[in-house]
Amino acid sequence: MTTFLETNKRYLTTAAYILVALLLLLWLVPIIGGQRPARLIQSTVTGLLVGGVYALIALGIVIINKASGVFNFAHGWMMLFGGLVFYSFFSAAGVSLLAAGALALLTVIMALTMAGWRSLLQPRTALIGVAAFIVLTVLMALPGREWQYMRAIIGAITGGVLVGLAIERFTIRPLIGQPLFAMVLMTLAIAELLNGVTQLVWGSVEIPLQVFAWVGQLGLPQPIRYDARDTLGGIIIIRTELLFAFLLALLAFVAFVLFFRYTNVGLAMRGVAEDQRLAQALGMRVRVILAVAWAIAALLATTAGVLQGGATSLSLNMPLLALLAFPAVLLGGLESITGALVGGLIIGLVQEWANLLFPGTQAGTELAPYLVLMVVLIVRPDGLFGQKRIERI
Repeated sequence: MTTFLETNKRYLTTAAYILVALLLLLWLVPIIGGQRPARLIQSTVTGLLVGGVYALIALGIVIINKASGVFNFAHGWMMLFGGLVFYSFFSAAGVSLLAAGALALLTVIMALTMAGWRSLLQPRTALIGVAAFIVLTVLMALPGREWQYMRAIIGAITGGVLVGLAIERFTIRPLIGQPLFAMVLMTLAIAELLNGVTQLVWGSVEIPLQVFAWVGQLGLPQPIRYDARDTLGGIIIIRTELLFAFLLALLAFVAFVLFFRYTNVGLAMRGVAEDQRLAQALGMRVRVILAVAWAIAALLATTAGVLQGGATSLSLNMPLLALLAFPAVLLGGLESITGALVGGLIIGLVQEWANLLFPGTQAGTELAPYLVLMVVLIVRPDGLFGQKRIERI
C-alpha cells in the first residue's frame, strides 16, 4: 500500500485537488444561481475597477522586489503619505516659498547625490540642480485655486521621490550585503515610522480628497446608471470616481511599462533585476539603479494613494489595501509586471464577488483573496506568470 501511494503520489494529489474543486463548485453554483444577473454584472464591473488600483499597488511592490529582492511591507504607508502630501498642496490656497524651496532643495540634493556627494562638484550637475530647484520651487508655490492641480501634482511627485530616495539611502543601502530578512524587517520599521509621521502631521481623522471634482464639468452623470430591470433584473451603477481612478491607474501602468522597456534607465533596471553582481561587473551603477527603483516605486505608491483617496478618502485604513495587493503580487508572480496587472484584476473580482455572495461578512477582504492565493500557490508556486529559477550546482 505504501509503495502504491508513493508511486502514484502525483496523480492522487491531482485527483484530490480536482475533488475539492468540484465540491467547491457544487457549493457555489446554487448561491450564484440565486443572484440576479444585474447584481453579478455590477460586482464584476466594480471588481475590475477596484482591481485596477490593486494592480498599480502591486506594480510598485514588484519593482522593489525585482530590483533588490525585498518584499516592501511599507508600500501601503508610502501610499497614504503620498496621498496626504498631495492633499496638503491641493487644499491649500498657496504654499510659502520657504516650504516649497526646502522640499525642492532636499529632493534635488538627494537625486543628484545618488552616486555620491562628489557629483555636486561637477559644474554641469550643479547647473542642472539649480535649474531643477528653481523650477520645482516656483511650480509648488503657485498661488490660487486655479493652480491647485499643478501645485499638488508637482508637490506630490517631489515628495514621493524624496521619500523613496531617503528610504533607499538611509535604511536599505546600509544593509546591502546583510541577510535579506534584515531588509524585510527594515521595511516593517519604515511602515511604523511613516504611520507615526502621518498621524503626527495630519492626524488620524478621515480626509476626503475631492480630486475628481472636475468630472462633473464633463457632463457625465454621477454615478453612471444603466437601467436593465427589464432584461437583467436591476440597475447597474458605476461610480464615476472609481471609473476615472481605474482609467488613470491603467494609464500610469502603461506609462511605466513603456519606460521600463524602451528607456536606458528602464533597461538598466531590467539588467540589475536579473543579476546585480553581473550588472556591477559590467560597469553599471547598481546603487544608482536601486535608488531610481525606490523613487519610481514611491511615485507609483503616491499615484495609487491619490487615486484611491479620490475614489474613497484618505484614512488610516488605506495601508490595508497593500495587504490585498500582496496576494495579487504572489498570484501574478513576484517578478512579473504583467502578473501584477492580472493579479490585481483577479483579486478585485474575487473580493467583490465574495462580498456579493456572502453579504454581512468579511469574506471579501479577509478570506477570499487569500484562499485564491493559497490555491494558486499550491498548483503553481511561482505564480501565474512567475519565473521558475533553476540553480545549478
